Amino acid sequence: MPYRLIKHGFQPAPLKRMWRIPTPKPSYDVVIVGGGLHGLGCAYYLAKEHGITNVAVLEKGYIGGGSSGRNTAIIRSNYMTSEGVRFYDRSLKLYEDLAQELDFNLMFSQRGHLTLSHSDATLNVMRLRAETNQLAGINTYLVTPKEIQQMVPELDLSDHPRYPVLGGLFHEPGGIIRHDAVVWAYARAADQLGVDILQQTTCQDILVSNRQIIGVKTNQGILNTQHVHNATAGWSTTIADLVGIRLPIVTQPLQACVTEPLKPFLHTILGSEDLHVYFSQSDRGELVMGSSLDPYASYSLRSTSKFLEELCAHVLELMPVLHNVRILRQWTGLCDTTPDFNPIIGTTPVRGFTVDIGWGTYGFKAGPVASQSSASIIATQQIPGIVSAFGLDRYEKDRLIFEDKGATGH
Repeated sequence: MPYRLIKHGFQPAPLKRMWRIPTPKPSYDVVIVGGGLHGLGCAYYLAKEHGITNVAVLEKGYIGGGSSGRNTAIIRSNYMTSEGVRFYDRSLKLYEDLAQELDFNLMFSQRGHLTLSHSDATLNVMRLRAETNQLAGINTYLVTPKEIQQMVPELDLSDHPRYPVLGGLFHEPGGIIRHDAVVWAYARAADQLGVDILQQTTCQDILVSNRQIIGVKTNQGILNTQHVHNATAGWSTTIADLVGIRLPIVTQPLQACVTEPLKPFLHTILGSEDLHVYFSQSDRGELVMGSSLDPYASYSLRSTSKFLEELCAHVLELMPVLHNVRILRQWTGLCDTTPDFNPIIGTTPVRGFTVDIGWGTYGFKAGPVASQSSASIIATQQIPGIVSAFGLDRYEKDRLIFEDKGATGH
């Protein structure tokens, strides 16, 4: 336990604000639209690694109130494509050291990520995924039902269920992290380096002259700038529309829920490739559960009983012992999905307008590496190799990278 925490218990001091409430300046070197993980992370790395501190982060609500605060906080890198594996593994390694770097307890728990298979087809996909991961040096491997039973004794691994478990994929580095803490830590660190975090500030228009960014119109006035970075989720297309760029993105709701606290029993992240459900147990004992994207485009943040009914049915098929557990609350976030289920990171035809968008259900996992790469693009005008495959022009050049859609949001 840190000494300062013990000291605070005996000598409580008045709490200080984690970041300032600044008055907007007339002009900034960079304006970032979106006060979530990606926007705040980009601001932090701009200041820390490139010395660009005259930066404003615009957030129309409160910090972390969007998708960053509405996800299920799972971190993993067991993806299908070589580009995806390398990218998300780099992000996971940044997460491993992030608490120390930002001097903030992020409650990162690397407990492993177990995905169940109920068919020969998905088992073959898992085998391919394991081989792709192992070639990249990532500890991911197939497990048998007997090994799964040892990991999670509460699972029903008999032949009675409608979907018997045939095997699984275990991703040892996978884990969960306190998503709010990550956002707060980046915000505090960026603020300490001189970044202005402007909450309750709406981007109403982006001013362009001769295909060059010249400013941003907000509800607090016009901010002069020659660089705007779009780091929004849910509204990435509406921000891009302001500069005349159409994006191949569809916005879909993603729902999740949490149960009442239980005695700790689930010591890994658990998901099903065929049933499209996943759940983990938080440090407070709650089961955090989610499923696939809603199959329609919408900006609605309303939760539905249909989602809850289908999710609970599948969870009970896997673990009947949970039949008396009560659901405490339910929520919805927005996901921007691209045709190949991979993000769009980099420059655009409008000079001074860069993007870090289109994450689907993978955005939180990629936060550190995407933010760091975006900061590098803004500062150097060069595309780092680790994100070179995710440029907007891949849709024109027919170079799509089809990551496993999987339909699950974990």
